[in-house]
This record gives sequence, C-alpha cells and structure tokens, in this order.
Amino acid sequence: MAHTLVIVESPTKARTIRGFLPKGFKVEASMGHVRDLPNNASEIPAAAKGQKWANLGVNTEAEFEPLYVVPKDKKKIVRELKDALKGADQLLLATDEDREGESISWHLLQLLAPKVPVKRMVFHEITKEAIGKALDQTRDLDMELVHAQETRRILDRLVGYTLSPLLWKKVAWGLSAGRVQSVSVRLLVQRERARRAFCSGSYWDLKAKLEQGGRGFEAKLTHVAGRRIASGNDFDESTGGLKSGANVQLLQESEARALADKVQGSPWTVDAVEEKPTVRKPVPPFTTSTLQQESNRKLRLSARETMRCAQGLYERGFITYMRTDSVHLSDQAISASRTCVQSLYGKEYLSPGPRQFSTKARNAQEAHEAIRPAGESFRTPGDTGLDGRDLALYELIWKRTVASQMAEARLTMLSVDLSSADASFRANGKRIDFPGFFRAYVEGSDDPDAALEGQEVLLPSLAVGDKPQPKDVDALGHQTQPPARFSEASLVKMLEKEGIGRPSTYASIIGTIVDRGYATIQGNALTPSFTAFAVTALLEEHFPDLVDTSFTARMENTLDEISHGKVQWLPYLEGFYKGEQGLETQVHQREGDIDPGASRTIDLEGLTCVVRIGRFGAYLESKRVSDDGEEELIKATLPREITPADLDQDQAELILKQKADGPEALGEDPETGDLVYLLFGQYGPYVQRGQVSDENPKPKRASLPKGVKPEDLKLDDALGLLRLPRLLGDHPDGGRIQAGLGRFGPYVVWDKGKSEKDYRSLKGEDDVLMVGLSRALELLAMPKRGRGGRTALKDLGKPEGSEETVQVYDGPYGLYVKQGKVNASLPEGKGAEDVTLEEAIELLAAKASAKKASRKSTAKKPAAKKPAAKKPAAKKAPATTKTGRLRASAVRVIKPGNS
Repeated sequence: MAHTLVIVESPTKARTIRGFLPKGFKVEASMGHVRDLPNNASEIPAAAKGQKWANLGVNTEAEFEPLYVVPKDKKKIVRELKDALKGADQLLLATDEDREGESISWHLLQLLAPKVPVKRMVFHEITKEAIGKALDQTRDLDMELVHAQETRRILDRLVGYTLSPLLWKKVAWGLSAGRVQSVSVRLLVQRERARRAFCSGSYWDLKAKLEQGGRGFEAKLTHVAGRRIASGNDFDESTGGLKSGANVQLLQESEARALADKVQGSPWTVDAVEEKPTVRKPVPPFTTSTLQQESNRKLRLSARETMRCAQGLYERGFITYMRTDSVHLSDQAISASRTCVQSLYGKEYLSPGPRQFSTKARNAQEAHEAIRPAGESFRTPGDTGLDGRDLALYELIWKRTVASQMAEARLTMLSVDLSSADASFRANGKRIDFPGFFRAYVEGSDDPDAALEGQEVLLPSLAVGDKPQPKDVDALGHQTQPPARFSEASLVKMLEKEGIGRPSTYASIIGTIVDRGYATIQGNALTPSFTAFAVTALLEEHFPDLVDTSFTARMENTLDEISHGKVQWLPYLEGFYKGEQGLETQVHQREGDIDPGASRTIDLEGLTCVVRIGRFGAYLESKRVSDDGEEELIKATLPREITPADLDQDQAELILKQKADGPEALGEDPETGDLVYLLFGQYGPYVQRGQVSDENPKPKRASLPKGVKPEDLKLDDALGLLRLPRLLGDHPDGGRIQAGLGRFGPYVVWDKGKSEKDYRSLKGEDDVLMVGLSRALELLAMPKRGRGGRTALKDLGKPEGSEETVQVYDGPYGLYVKQGKVNASLPEGKGAEDVTLEEAIELLAAKASAKKASRKSTAKKPAAKKPAAKKPAAKKAPATTKTGRLRASAVRVIKPGNS
C-alpha cells in the first residue's frame, strides 16, 4: 500500500508528529546527520586513501570538494530509510528549518536518490495545528541555506584540521583548534591574565543603621568635609593605588573608626529627599542565546544541558523551535500570552496593546519565532506533567513569554541625603508602585551580588529637617576585586555581542573547551588551564588573526553574505586557505619557526619560575644553586587540580622546595613510630606514612579532601586520613557502615557482605573524619546518583538473570546507558524516552565485547607481515562512490551561482 514517507531527525520527534498526521503517513528518524566529512582514517573510502588531502576531508586542489561519508553507525539507518522509501509515493523531508536542518535534508536527498516527488515540510512547533499547516505549505529545498551550511562546515574543517596537528607537535597531543573555539579560549585566558595582573587596593567607609518613626534603614558615607570618599572605581587595577587625578579622600582604618565614633554620638539631619518615578519594560522572549544565559544564571544548567533539555521539550511538543535569533512572536503566541495574563493576573496586568519586539543581535538569521510555549493556548507549568529540569526550563520559557505581554512595572527610586558632624551619607531605596510584569518574571544578572530588579528597598517616610536616630555605625574595610571570570552565561553574552559564531553552536563549543581540558568549571566560572595559556600564546604570536575577535566577526559576516548570495563561496575559501597569505601557507612557513620548548613554556604574572607543558601535564621548572655551589635545574609536577588561577609564588616555592630537599615531616605516628609527610603529586597533595623503601615499597597514603589547604593541615588530621576507612557502626538491615576517601572524594559505604556495597558521596558540609552513623544512614537513604553527581534519567529495569539494573544517564558526552561498570553511549538522536531495555542490553553487550576484543588484540599482537608487492595506481574514483562521496560536478550543484 502506497504511503507518504516523512523523515525527521529523532525518534521522539517522530513519535510526536506521528500522532498529528492522517492515515497513509509513515514517519522515520534519521538519528541526526546521516553523512559528514570523515572523522578518522578508517572512514576514508579506499578510492581516496593515500591522497594528500584525504585526512582533511576536503580536496583543496579540486575546488574544495568535500569528501562525504556515511559513518558505520549510520549505514543501518540509511538502509532502513531506503527500505521505507520503496513503497512510498511521496517523500517529505521534515528536518529542522535552519541551516543544519536544511543540510541534513540535502544529504538525505543525495543518499536516498528518491524517484518519487520530494518536498520540504517545515514547522517551528509540533502541534496538531502547526503540522496541519506545514502539510499544506510544503516547499522545495532551500539551496541558499545548504550553501551557507556546507561552506561553514568546510571552513571549520580547514581551520581545525590544519591548526590542530600543529598544536600536537608544538604543545601536546590531542589538542584541538577551531574558528570559534580558539577565540573563546583566548577570551578566558585574557580575563585570567587580567586577574593575575590585577593589584588590589584597600579603602574604608562607613555604614550606618538609623531609625525614623520606629522603622530602620541604612545609609552609606559619601563625603567627609565636603570631599567625596574613595570607592572601588577610583583605583588603578595595575597599581592598586588611586587613579591619577582622582579628587577623592582615601580613608584609613583609624580615620574611619574615629569618624564612626564621632557620628555615632552626633545628631543626624535629613538634608534632601528625592523621589524619581520610573518604569521598567519587560524583556523580549527568549532566543537561543538568552535562554542559555538565563538558564545558566537561574537554573545552573550548562549551555549543553540547556539545549539538550530544550530539544526534548521541542520534540515532545511543549515549546517552539529552540534554535533561533528572533524575538518575534506570532499573533497566535501574543493572543495565548495575553489570555494567560488576564486569567492568572487580571486585566490590569495586561499591556495596553500587543507588544512586539525586534531583533537587535548581529548576524541574526532564520526568521523563526522566539522560543515560547507551543500551541494556540499555553499550558501552565503545573498542567504539563513535566518534572525536574524539564519543568524548570519550561517554566522559565513560559514566564518570560507571558511577561512580555504584561504591563510595565512602575517604580519610584528614592534617595535621601543626611549629614552628621562633618560627614555626609546617602540612603537609597526603591518602591514598587505597580509590579506589572514583575509578577511573572524578573531577569537575572551576571553579577552575583546584584539585587534583583523586582526587589523593593523601602525607606521610612522622611522629610527635610527630620532627625533620625543612629542605632549603629560600622567602619567597613574593602578590597577592590579583579574582573570576574566568565561564566557560561557571560561568555555566551560576549560571543553574541562580538558577533562570533552562531548562538546555536555555543553549547557544543563550550562543551568542547571543557572536554579538551582548556577550562574547568569551578562553581559557575570557567577557569582556563595551563594548556589554554600555552595554546593561546602560540596562536596570538603566529596566527593573530585567527584569535582576533573582530577578524572572526568579519568571517561570520562573510559567511552570512554567502548564505544570501552576496559573496561567492569558492573565491572566499581560495583566499582564506591558499595564496601567500592563506592559512595553508602560513602554517607551512611558520611550523619550522615555532620552537616547541618555547610553545610549552608559560610565563605567569608574579612567578619567578616558569610553568611548562609536558607529556603528563604541567610542571614547574626553576634553577637554584646547590650546597656545593653548582647550578641545578629543578622540575616538579603540578597537581592536576591546580590551575593558573590558583598558582602563586608561595605555593610554587613550596612544591619546588619539596622536590629539591625532600618533604618535611608533619610529625610522628604514635602507633607505628613512622614519620608522616605531606607530599605533592600529579593528582594533588597527599599524606604518606613512612618513606618508600625495599621493606616498605607501598607506604600508606591518603589524598587531601577537596577544600583542605596543604598549609593548614595538622598532624592529627593527617593521621585521621591515613587511618581511613573508619568504622561508623552497623546498619539496621545488617552489614557495617564505614567512612572513607576514594578516587571521587569522601564517601560512606554500606558493606552488605558477599561483595555487595552501596556507596554515597559526602556533601560539602560533611567531614569524613567526623561524620557519624546517623548522618551516614541519612545519606544512604537518598536516591543513588551516578558519577559526577548525576541522577539516573530513567530506570529500565533488570535484565532476566541479572542482579544489576540498567539505567539511562546524561553525561558530558551525551546520553548513555549503564549497568554495573559498563557504559554505552546512545546513538545520535536517541532520547531517554525512546530507549528500551532490549536496545540497552544490545548496546551494553556490544560495548563489553568491544572491550574484550581490544584487550585481546593488545595482549597478543600478530607478527609483522612482509611488505606486500606494490599495487598499481588506483583508477580514478567513480562520480559517486558507494559511501555517497560527490564528484566535483555534483558538488557544484550546491555552489552559489551554479545552482
């Protein structure tokens, strides 16, 4: 029976759409991309092997012809799609309507080579109305979008695959460079350099607690004897002193305390009162970038987690498409928002008329709507049936969308000037006269100390001449603070502001930066590593354009102009990659000039020694004169947990001294008589009982728990760590409970016997040396979390004959299933809701067998074979290979000007 085949990217999307299509439609999922440039040598077709350009995946000598291949894990999917197409009388390509989605549809068209009519079906939300409308308004493939995506893909490959091998040779193996990635890393490094070069200044001021008519309020010192006192903005970051020409008074501690005592006993007078009415307008609905920023600020979700969660909400029909630069709302969305406002908050909270927003982002693309709840009427968060972070993210989107159609908030900004003795003070307040959209939504801030816009700061009723009573006056000391590190939210904001990259790619870029070791996430801040410093310094010196924000932004503009047909893609790639100033020539010419020793050396502000990048990580290097007068070179490994942000001169000297002179003993263990030492290793500081010797080849060791500073460690604490694990008591259900310190930090464990153990990590407030039985039982009663604090997204159950449960987790590299100690990644496009126990068992079995095969091949390698006789030169490859590689003439079909 003939049918219409609809192809989407994921099973979740397929299942949702299937419910809205009439009979005679069959929906299949491509599981993301079905074809791409080769990722490794094993994916290169035989016809192309041996070609100089094959590893690059782009034939730069043949008009930058891309070498597209079908990865092994996608061949089965392609076969299934071809089988599904056999009985179809029409093909609808329903991938997402953006550059990447258009590209996926084009690749499907090239691979499937359908002999039936093909149309593009596009929609921004998955609802019955939207799908019905999309069926009535199908269109042809948009080749301009395909041109733009393919050119972008080729350009990114040229940059990444040309520079990355250079970094392997000159810095460290396994590093990567990227057109946007390397600029992002440089932003992190520049901020850290500024922090290290920062000189803190100190100043004092006063804070007074006053009372008028039984109500308290606070005021801060502004002037003494008519002269303004210094604040943080008056200090020079490079010297720590007052800026040149700053006409301010710098109070010392003694002066501040004396002044506090003086005004405490003096009468106070209100000199001026000012009330300034103001209004606040709601912010626009979410774009991809602003959703990532606000989700990071308010929900503490990474950009990658936000996009993965939003993808699931979109595919299940809860929100509109989540990759968009537009803040536009459709008439349907405005109507739904206004209905929500009127029913939930009342008519007085509605804006006088529908409010529409315009996109201001540089390089805005694709005329999508903003991200909003899907449908003609919005489901309230409580009516969705969602939970966890799905619910939290949906609620964030719902609130921001609804707030966009609410009335402005009316506020009165209050300021009161007061005087006492020869000192002047000011009290600031804020009164919310009408909350308006504050009832639904208040935007977060990148400044953790900033008060939320919607919070009132009320002052008592004050008039000129009033005499408030001082209750307490404190002298406060302040230190100026270095510029804050980038959070994911502030980095995304900076990239978008500078016009670097596409907001839809920020999540994967930040993920790559962390995965490749260029930065760690500490708290909510991105802290660059020593490797980031080394790579950034090399690129700044030898390839400055590629890490320059304005140059990268201009590249982004050019790519957008290519998508509109204003710039020809081939001449642009030729100019970028070839010629005297091209990237290929630059890398070839400068490779010999780059000294690997210098590239692996990092000079940090405030250090007399140097840091170098070695095979096993970063290490310190310094020269010193030995007791016999000879100069010797000292090298000491830096613990992996130490970043450039943490390393100061005192810490460096301690690590080098220990390496040169041997460790100093903290004291003696009274039970054994052995000395206890504090040592530094590759994985951080640790304590050790006794020295390594023939009689004691493996002395007892214990790592320092996170947050314990080596300089603060006492002998009793060291002895406690060395005696771990310690018995806490018996579990009510049998077995014993212990506290210990392991690879992933401090823990409690319930030993049930027969090798069955149940572990829980200790929380930040728990001390492994002090935790008791009752607290351990409380922790063991909590749901078990995966490595890195992850909670299972879904419990698939126990396979027949097994005692271990199969669960689905969300990790740094995507979704995976886990049983015992075996993990297996889910295929691209497969969601937690889609995977079954049977599929999980199959994935886990394949992973386990692959591990066994790998161990066998490592244990017993075959003897080297005699070189085979030289084969005759391979014949010219056919126009289209079995892997789907396109000939040059076929590629030209998608090139601007040749379509």
